[in-house]
Amino acid sequence: MARVKGSVWEIAPEDVVAAGLPPADAEAFVASLLRAVAGKPREGAEAAVWQAVVQLLRPEYPHALHQLVYYSVYANWDAATRGPPPYWFPSVQDCKNTNLGRLMESHGPKLLGSSYKDPITSFNLFQKFTVQHPEIYWSIVMKELSVKFQHPPKCILDRSDKSKEGGSWFPGAVLNIAECCIYPVPFQNKTDNSVAIIWRDEGFDDLPVNYVSVKELREQVMTVANALDTLFEKGDAIAIDMPMTYKAVVIYLAIILSGRVVVSIADSFVAREIATRMKVSKAKAIFTQDFIIRGGKKFPLYSRVVEGTACKTIVIPAAGTNVGLKLRTNDLSWNDFISRTSSIARPKSYSAVYMDAESVTNILFSSGTTGDPKAIPWTQLSPVRCGGDSWAHTDACSGDVLCWPTNLGWVMGPITLYSSLLTGGTLALYHGSPLGRGFGKFVQDAGVTFLGTVPSLVKTWKTSNCMGGLDWSKIRVCATTGEASDIDDDLWISSRTSYSPMLECCGGTELASSYIQGNLLQPQAFGAFSSTSMTTGLVIFDEQGNPYPDDQPCVGEMGLVPTYLGATNRLLNADHYKIYFDGMPTYRGVQLRRHGDVLQRTVGGYYIVQGRADDTMNLGGIKTSSVEIERVCNRADDNVLETAAITVKSKTGGPEQLVILAVLKDKSVKHDIDVLKRKFQKAIQSNLNPLFKVSFVKVVPEFPRTASNKLLRRVLRDQLKQQSTQSKL
Repeated sequence: MARVKGSVWEIAPEDVVAAGLPPADAEAFVASLLRAVAGKPREGAEAAVWQAVVQLLRPEYPHALHQLVYYSVYANWDAATRGPPPYWFPSVQDCKNTNLGRLMESHGPKLLGSSYKDPITSFNLFQKFTVQHPEIYWSIVMKELSVKFQHPPKCILDRSDKSKEGGSWFPGAVLNIAECCIYPVPFQNKTDNSVAIIWRDEGFDDLPVNYVSVKELREQVMTVANALDTLFEKGDAIAIDMPMTYKAVVIYLAIILSGRVVVSIADSFVAREIATRMKVSKAKAIFTQDFIIRGGKKFPLYSRVVEGTACKTIVIPAAGTNVGLKLRTNDLSWNDFISRTSSIARPKSYSAVYMDAESVTNILFSSGTTGDPKAIPWTQLSPVRCGGDSWAHTDACSGDVLCWPTNLGWVMGPITLYSSLLTGGTLALYHGSPLGRGFGKFVQDAGVTFLGTVPSLVKTWKTSNCMGGLDWSKIRVCATTGEASDIDDDLWISSRTSYSPMLECCGGTELASSYIQGNLLQPQAFGAFSSTSMTTGLVIFDEQGNPYPDDQPCVGEMGLVPTYLGATNRLLNADHYKIYFDGMPTYRGVQLRRHGDVLQRTVGGYYIVQGRADDTMNLGGIKTSSVEIERVCNRADDNVLETAAITVKSKTGGPEQLVILAVLKDKSVKHDIDVLKRKFQKAIQSNLNPLFKVSFVKVVPEFPRTASNKLLRRVLRDQLKQQSTQSKL
């Protein structure tokens, strides 16, 4: 970390040399710095000063120099009274050229009357209008997406049925959302020859990237759809448990095109978790790979799948053209599966199965607080929300190349797929680990314009310095989700892209989108969300359920206005109303929808997520529950009486760290903390998820509880915070 000065005026050449520039360059840099801030006030104008000096900071400069300048500019900024310090600022002209800015310029004067000024000045007013009139907003946005109805809806939103908390969206509409992804769209300049997918295999980093055109994607999707028809019935649920390769995308779209339902399973799950998801979804089959290749090493996947399910398994080779192991009698290799279309006259042609807009197309899973994963059905409206929000907030459009290293088992997989293909963009996929330079070179060679991340991934890139020397100049927008962001990590990645905006996103699988999110019409601050998403009504309330006034700085649990396009209205294995509505307060006569996050609304209207209202935790971008962690840790050692799983954050933000507190049966027995930690780690990785990491273990005499014997995890968290100020965990 560079030594921070009291202001940029105090930065001397020796400070710049200490930050990594040669002496001759340091002299020139400081001279340029002083010229840039000449005439600027030395107090109260930090944002203007940063706007002036950020132009001097090049991506190739050492991170210590970016730190020196940024933290010195904002050294005296009081976030408590002024809100988070902004680092990126939109211009009126640039805003008018964005998707959302063009929409506002075209429709703002009519919808807002004389109150409309320009996309920046009128953004908050327009966002509130979309909350009050979501049907008007979505009727406009639908014309920008490649969503084609076989039978158009009777209206956008029908609120007449009071038993449906969120109303009925697009009633009467019939379509196939997968078909909308694989055909040319003239108004998006999307032709058969346009690139639909760019991809590269790990280990082939010096070879050209691979391209899949719209026509090639369509023909491959239709071939797989024909093969599916030879084995399965319409409506069958078919699982996918494999990395998000271009073949996985083909399979995903083919399942939906043929009138079936995708069951999304992350490729990191152990056999028991695979079994649970297969059982809950009633899946008839599963697509997987023989191995996962990461860093040149092979990791078994097929063996985990067959341990978890007896269903028919179709196996794709991770490398080459042939599966690298022996399959069960009832299973099929990819080649044998595709060969089932050999007797079909036109295997590359297929008539899409059209379905009601509310038909289920995808079953995803999200952990609840009971230890059981919630089976969340996506309808054909969920992808519409994905594409629409990306079009508006991240400015996704024709010519964009979107890359977000993720998996179809997590919500960001389908979101990224639809955000690319419904907006006329190109989906970029790296078949390998995103942790190293190979991924970064793919981003460079593929010409990625939109890069999505999770904070722990950015931290790895920054710490390892593996992306040095790469050209990421084509990236115009970055985004991050899944965990709380660390401000310095955001500073690092933004500086690598010449300070393109880093848009924070926070949502949920059951919402198919983000309820708070950055955009290109508002100043952005590291680690903060600049607005609720378009049409999203959000209320923050106190512990008694009383709503705080709109726009007032506050901290409390949040609730959503339920007229939310794309959000679930059912669960397959739980009571939807009980989970999302029961016990929630009403606001202006409407019962709010539960999400569970505690939000801080700051001065200036930014949002910062403070954690979960319940005991759900976020580990590496994966939501899980304390109960799940404690269930396996309680059996990890015979002398463990009970455990409490909580997460803590560092003062600078960043991903949550898992802490296991333990009460022992025999307190006289000498215990080894390191041994106990290893046992907990092994139990969690073997029974839950190998990506979960135990950061700290502590043995305590007892746990604080309520009068009804409920464990007070919040008290434990507060105690750890107090202790961490005295000693480092």
